[in-house]
Formats: sequence, structure tokens, C-alpha cells
Amino acid sequence: MASQAAVLMEASTGTVIYEKNPTEQLRPASITKIMTLILIFDALESGKIHLEDEVTTSAHAKSMGGSQVFLEEGEVQTVETLIKCIVIASGNDASVAMAEYVAGSEEVFVRQMNERAAGLGMEQTHFEDCCGLTDSATHVSSALDVAKMSRELVTKYPQVYDYSTIWMENITHVTRQGSKEFCLTNTNKLLKSYDGIRGLKTGSTSLAKYCFSATAIRNGVHMIAVVMAAPDFKTRFREAAELLNVGFARSSLYEDPLTDVEPIRVPVTGSIEKDGGGRLCGAVYLSVHEWRKHGGHYPGNPAGNICGSAGAAGRSGGTAGISAERAGDRQYSRYCGKGCAPGNVFGLSVDGGAENRCPVMAVVLG
Repeated sequence: MASQAAVLMEASTGTVIYEKNPTEQLRPASITKIMTLILIFDALESGKIHLEDEVTTSAHAKSMGGSQVFLEEGEVQTVETLIKCIVIASGNDASVAMAEYVAGSEEVFVRQMNERAAGLGMEQTHFEDCCGLTDSATHVSSALDVAKMSRELVTKYPQVYDYSTIWMENITHVTRQGSKEFCLTNTNKLLKSYDGIRGLKTGSTSLAKYCFSATAIRNGVHMIAVVMAAPDFKTRFREAAELLNVGFARSSLYEDPLTDVEPIRVPVTGSIEKDGGGRLCGAVYLSVHEWRKHGGHYPGNPAGNICGSAGAAGRSGGTAGISAERAGDRQYSRYCGKGCAPGNVFGLSVDGGAENRCPVMAVVLG
């Protein structure tokens, strides 16, 4: 590869399939805006801001050079329009306007960007502005870190694809000089040539050269290809496409047929008491998938037996060690089970004697 650094990552798992100089610190140029977008969508998710909110362009935002959408000082645009300006046209002025709206100032916003990056384990990254326009030698990232933040954006906020797949769209500038249309054109040229392309962000400066974080989905497989410091814009697109091709050729989607099995609610009858009362407490929620996920037993109950830690024998007096835990969407309650007769979780047949009046349960899991 001619690009200085590259990473190919499968998005759903974060598995790195290919890498070249993945942790080398390089200037990220406008792919910096991926983190800017993460913070914007964070603010939307929390309710701090809303898509229809109106944002007034400051003199500082208006002064941005480089890639821009030519916002005027005092011009008002909605949050959603500014997101389009950032995602589609890579507007530096729009990025700064949103940074100021979210955090009060670009300086505070950049501090939040670095905090968010640290939370994602982006160890080679340090941001100094919100758009990547700076030539500072200490505004840096790496191909691996760019893949990490790209993954965070597209998996946590897939609605970004509603914007990154737009090829062209007009916005309207309304200023003291009047009203005029401005056409946003997507900087991601693979939108016109690569099957399954969804995004995400290009970047270039004279020092950073040409960078690109490309995302694509085919047959349910979600790939992220990052190239940094490519020698020219054609190379960055070609090499990103080549990486995506490698990813799709080597990967396929496997879906566990039991993943979507609904948790089974087992009604409990008989004399039931709270924890420590010597009987099965509550109701059982489980599925075959979760059972197999834990290797035939649950953590804290190695014997795999609801009615005691003595295993299949299920001796009286045993205490099931199924503690409260979260497994997927399923909340498992704690069971005491003391005094129950033989029977294990998988068979879901627990038959207590009359003396202890333990519940009787029977479920066919299929």
C-alpha cells in the first residue's frame, strides 16, 4: 500500500483484519470530524440539543478557512443542517459553530473530544481543534484510533448514514445580503462507485496528505477501512476500496439460530419464600442460547443445578449459587433452592417433596 498507515476493521466486533503502521501518530486532517460528530450525537441522545435547534454562526466559526460552507457571522442554521454541512461537505465553519453550540466554546469542546477519545482507548490521539484544519504537530491520531472512533460513531449512531449517503443537497443561506442556495457535494467519491458504501469521512491537508475512513455494508457484514497519509486523493479511494474488498472476501455473517429465542418464563407454584427461605425464589428466565453461552451452567453455580450445588444428584440441603446478573437483556434472579430434590436447570424439571413443597416445573426447550 502506498498509504503510510491503514487498518481494516469489522465493525460489529472491532476485529482488526489488516493493519499497516496502525499505531503510528499521523495528522488526521478532517477525519478529526468523526469525533466532533460523536459528541454532537451524544448531545442529541442526551437531549441537550435537538435537530431543529437554531444555531447562530459566530465570528470565530465564520473565520475558518479550508473546506467550508461559507457561513456568515450571525447566520442561523438548524443543528440538522449543520450536521449535513459537516458530514457531506466537511465544513470547518459548521464544525466550529456546532462545537460552540454544544460546549460553549471550541476550547471546551476539544477538551471533551480528548476525554471521549481516552474513553475509547484511543491511545495515539490528541486533538487541538474540532475540524482538523490546524497544522499543529501535536494534533495527531493513528489509523487504529480512527477505526475505533469510526466504529463508535457508526455502531452507536447508525443514523449518521442518513447523512453520509447523501450525494448532493442544497442548503439555503439567509443573511443580511439576502437568501441564496448553496450546494453540498459529498467528498466521499466511493458513493458513486462502490457497492455497499455508507460513509464516512475524508480529510486532507498539505501536511496530512490524504486520509479516509470508509465504511460499507454487504450481506450484513459491516466493514471499516482507514487509510492515512495517502500520496493523492485517487490512491486513498482506491486503497480504501481494496481493503473493503479484502474484508468482504474474508468475512461472512454468522447468526446463532438461538440468539433470537425468547427468554422462557417458568411459572413457579407452591410455597415460595424470599431468599433464604429454603425454597426456589422467584421465576426462571432463560433460553437455550444463554444456557449454552455459559457452557451448561451459570457463573456461581458450577454444578449447573437449580436445586443445589451438588450437581445432577441435586442433593437436599444444597444452595444454588445463581446470583443476580445481567446476561444480554435477561435479568437472572437469585435462587435459594435449599432442600429441593434432584433435577437440573437444562431439564427444567425440579420436583420437591411434599415436606418442602418445592415447586414443580417442566418446559420443553426444543
